Amino acid sequence: MAETEPGGEVARSELRASHEDRDRVVELLRVSAGDGRLTAEELDERLEQAMTARTYGELARLVADLPAAGTAVNPATAPQVKDVVRIDTRSGHVKRAERWVVPQRMEVKVTSGSVLLDFTQAVITQPTLKLDVDVRSGHVKLLTRPGIAVDADDVAIRSGHVKVKAPWGTEGPVELHIVVTGRVGSGHFVARPRNRNFWQWLTRQPKPYMITAR
Repeated sequence: MAETEPGGEVARSELRASHEDRDRVVELLRVSAGDGRLTAEELDERLEQAMTARTYGELARLVADLPAAGTAVNPATAPQVKDVVRIDTRSGHVKRAERWVVPQRMEVKVTSGSVLLDFTQAVITQPTLKLDVDVRSGHVKLLTRPGIAVDADDVAIRSGHVKVKAPWGTEGPVELHIVVTGRVGSGHFVARPRNRNFWQWLTRQPKPYMITAR
């Protein structure tokens, strides 16, 4: 259970770390070992812990005794997470993509437009997102990747449809659990992984964000 500060917010050191945060710590550990600051045994041990670390605090402890540690993972510079984000579109199109910060809760209302929530590069700082949807005649689409699970079992459906397709590589740990509630009228709600384009398919390139063995 994450620690909370007096105002009820999650302590900065308990915010979830991203893949880029882990990569920065791994690089600093390797450089420090090359400089003679860590033995081979210490490097192996810390690298293993860095690859499985979940929070900023866990990563910060691994480099606290090394020079330039403050530039590797600084909880004070962690992204600010909003409690709730509300989207209300009547006939327009709304898109959240690239490195947007996932809030704790989202309320999405679509009358006849569309909303796209692309989680493939999103900044994830907590394990759960509560997503409440009210889709009347438009649509809501979620783009996911391995490590993101979508639960839409509690969505009420009238004449529209709800479709959830799990991403490739679902055997790994769940980084973000999206719990969807609300209703779908004559529109639709879809959650699926990003597809390959024709050239990627033709050249048999790996599926986007697919976890491959090293």
